[in-house]
Amino acid sequence: MRPVPDRRTALRAIGGALLLSVVPRAMASPLDKVIARGTLSIAVYRDFEPWSWREGDELKGIDVELGELLAASLALKASFIELIPGDDVAADLRNAVWRGSLTGQAPADVMMHIPVDRQLALANDRAVLLGAYYREGFTMACNRERQSDCEVLPPALKGRALAAEIDSIPDFYLSSVSGGVLRADVHHFPSGPAALRATADGKADAAVATRAQVEHVMMTERARLVQRKGPLPMMLSPGWNVGVAVKDDSRDLGDRLESAIAQLIANGKVAAIFERYGVVHRPTVES
Repeated sequence: MRPVPDRRTALRAIGGALLLSVVPRAMASPLDKVIARGTLSIAVYRDFEPWSWREGDELKGIDVELGELLAASLALKASFIELIPGDDVAADLRNAVWRGSLTGQAPADVMMHIPVDRQLALANDRAVLLGAYYREGFTMACNRERQSDCEVLPPALKGRALAAEIDSIPDFYLSSVSGGVLRADVHHFPSGPAALRATADGKADAAVATRAQVEHVMMTERARLVQRKGPLPMMLSPGWNVGVAVKDDSRDLGDRLESAIAQLIANGKVAAIFERYGVVHRPTVES
């Protein structure tokens, strides 16, 4: 079985499965009930730059803007639930899509940023994964002064300070690649963007993160960072499609959202959202 990067393992290992709502509680429902209610409740990950995060009181990010467009496509208002990821994506689907959290927060009508993968879908049949809108992967960025050549093979980085989000796939990659020769050089940060900004500040020579995180940070740090052009040697993850999830009894809602996503991609509105955050919109790949 091909491993599927999920929010927990790919980006951050933080405990708990608490859903923090920023809007009144709303039950996940089929399409007719959602329309009658007048609001589409949307689950997004908390502290997940550039997809969904807070600056002051403002919730912003690619998934937030896309969620607002999806609600508008149904002539509904968008309301957001911020999710702290659980142990794996199955826990996130359980808490955000089909059961609700143990703290009493009801599930959302739709959850953003779920890997759209056949094996993941088969293992989580209470949720329907659909509407893929982006192809994610991993890459590296290097400090222009400390490590100007970002195309080198991993052993050439021995002795260099390397940055990654703690307990993430980039962390595991740097710690194990080439027989673990770089393990002692890996420095840990609370997020991918934090690792990248530390590299820009000269606290590390290079960082590995998701492609979206690298491109987003490069938008403001291009003078101090250079992005790797080639693939990461021996990176096992081939990339993955990112889409949405609805409850298994909300397939009619899922169908409408999937159609809306396809239209928003076709008319360039999705690419425009990505561009505002410095991220290149990459089309999905058929699995």
